[in-house]
Amino acid sequence: MLDNTSSDAFVAFEHVQKSYDGQTLVVKDLNLSIAKGEFVTMLGPSGSGKTTCLMMLAGFETATHGEIRLGGRPINQVPPHKRGIGMVFQNYALFPHMTVGENLSFPLEVRGLGKAERETRVKRSLEMVQMGAFANRRPAQLSGGQQQRIALARALVFDPHLVLMDEPLGALDKQLREHMQFEIKHLHEELGITVVYVTHDQTEALTMSDRIAVFNDGRIQQLATPNQLYERPENSFVASFIGENNALPGVIETLEGDKAVVKLANGELIDATAVNIRERGQKTTVSIRPERVEFKPEMMPPGAHSIEADVLEVIYMGDILRTRLRVAGSDDFIMKCRNTIAQTRLEPGQTIRIGWHPQDARALDPI
Repeated sequence: MLDNTSSDAFVAFEHVQKSYDGQTLVVKDLNLSIAKGEFVTMLGPSGSGKTTCLMMLAGFETATHGEIRLGGRPINQVPPHKRGIGMVFQNYALFPHMTVGENLSFPLEVRGLGKAERETRVKRSLEMVQMGAFANRRPAQLSGGQQQRIALARALVFDPHLVLMDEPLGALDKQLREHMQFEIKHLHEELGITVVYVTHDQTEALTMSDRIAVFNDGRIQQLATPNQLYERPENSFVASFIGENNALPGVIETLEGDKAVVKLANGELIDATAVNIRERGQKTTVSIRPERVEFKPEMMPPGAHSIEADVLEVIYMGDILRTRLRVAGSDDFIMKCRNTIAQTRLEPGQTIRIGWHPQDARALDPI
């Protein structure tokens, strides 16, 4: 369910649309409220409209229709440099001919602050990101991770109430990216700033966000907390985009409230929670997370539904054993099990029975 904008929202998009050619809408009737101090991530594939929304909020793009408010006032006609918004980009956007200190001092000079105040703020911002000893270096003398810290410090140096981040960690290696995720989240909590973050990386979004807006085709498909998005996706796109997901096509056999019985492609009947399903006979896709699937009877939850499966492939991933199964005619059904000494080792060619709790099976829209 999408969030309705409210008059006390710190950031508000009200019926915002964006078209570059006057015909095709890149953003379609966006309504979104963000509270002061919240960390909201716009997540979605390339071309879904998330970056366009961020650029409209920053002032680098203009909404074709609708209104954007910041702190209760309309900002559609306010130029970027007068919005008081900090920005962090993937490519850092640091001035190569300036030192680190000069890079941070520049936005303060533009705002007319005196030298003593600039020096105090630069020193404080560098300490925030643990880069106090690097004020006299140039960007070319820094690693990628260090440059990103400086870019973050520059976005915070003038005490903005809102910071926008566009794929800021995309150029970093995996280990450094994960470290910086926690650094940014801790800074957000410590300073109480509002952050709007854009990424296509679902793990990054789940790790950092208070709420996530999942974009596709110019619309928010679902706006919710990380836990809600993963555990209770509202449609098949969200279920498949957030985390790994098994999708079994079928038809609604019976429907009572949110309890459905689904007939799978092989004729087998399974119980599922119906989500936005209206009638019997409707086509559906049943979503089941791989880690909720068990193959040992003693490990299956009470009331679990069991079904036959053929083992096609077992992949060793260190802490996890990832098993690909053929289930109800689908060859891409995945089961994830913790790698323990007591774990039974499956082999391709085996036929087993697997099971899951009915509440972990969600009958969604057909793919």
